[in-house]
Amino acid sequence: MKFKYVLENKWWQEIFILVFSFILFTLNDWILILSWRGFLTGLVYFFILYAHAQINRFFLLPVLLKEHKPLFYLLLTTLLILVFSIILYETSTEILYKNCFLYKSSNQKTYHFQLATLAGTLVCILGSFLILEHYREQKKKTNKTLLYNEAQLNALKGQLNPHFLFNTFNTLYGISLQYPERTSDMIMQVSQLMRYQVENSSKEFVSIEDEIAFISSYIQLEKERVGYRCEINYTENFDEEKQYKIAPMLLISFIENAFKHGACTIENCFVDIDISVKENKLFLTVSNSIPTKKKAVVSTKIGLKNTKKRLEIIYPEKHKLEIKPTETIFNVNLEIDLS
Repeated sequence: MKFKYVLENKWWQEIFILVFSFILFTLNDWILILSWRGFLTGLVYFFILYAHAQINRFFLLPVLLKEHKPLFYLLLTTLLILVFSIILYETSTEILYKNCFLYKSSNQKTYHFQLATLAGTLVCILGSFLILEHYREQKKKTNKTLLYNEAQLNALKGQLNPHFLFNTFNTLYGISLQYPERTSDMIMQVSQLMRYQVENSSKEFVSIEDEIAFISSYIQLEKERVGYRCEINYTENFDEEKQYKIAPMLLISFIENAFKHGACTIENCFVDIDISVKENKLFLTVSNSIPTKKKAVVSTKIGLKNTKKRLEIIYPEKHKLEIKPTETIFNVNLEIDLS
């Protein structure tokens, strides 16, 4: 948790990179630092390296990132390294290490050694800052996306609630016309569906057992309404050993749609529904007949549209939806990766 805090806090990142680069670029010389004067001398030498990297970061790097001039940036970077190599050589040779044992080898007395040291420090410090800034930017984008998706999901759920309510009461109305004596029992059944919808629609995920039980109750309600004139086949099969979770009220729109359009006439019609869950995947297959003599059906036209959007938000690249209507049959095949 502390390391994550450092990654996300800009000032802690500055301190971390400063300390890390200081240790890295003075590690070979710690054995020669035998006094406070030697330590302060090495500290001044490092801060010249650090100042060069910071000048490049704040003054030259925007030429590359904001103005998009890579050749001009490379030219300025080369000139700055050459200038600082001269400054670093003269400072270390004539002032810092004139009377101590640090950087006294023949290789360390050359201009190209100082140039290579500046280039190495620049890559290390600048690269670290760029990686951490990229991490922060990606984190911001991710948070913005999550907030946007959450707001969009809440809006979709707000539309879904009255949509499901409208369809359920429409079903109840149809049953009351056919079997008025059973209306009280059906009202009780509808109230259970409403309770599930109210209690779970705001949740992010629910157990697959609860969701399938809700769907089964809805299908039973539809059987009461159209079962006398429509062939309804419903099968379910899921692995009870694993505790699967799914977004609530996600499958019901496909089933509502099948009954609404597939059982809207008195001619021979059918609705086939199959739900199975195995190996972390849910499979839903819904087929319904398309009547030859179409009857006007009251529809808000938001159920399937909402469901598609919710699938894209909740299961991006983890679902496959195929809707294949023919002249006589409307087919829906949905696969969701629940892992």
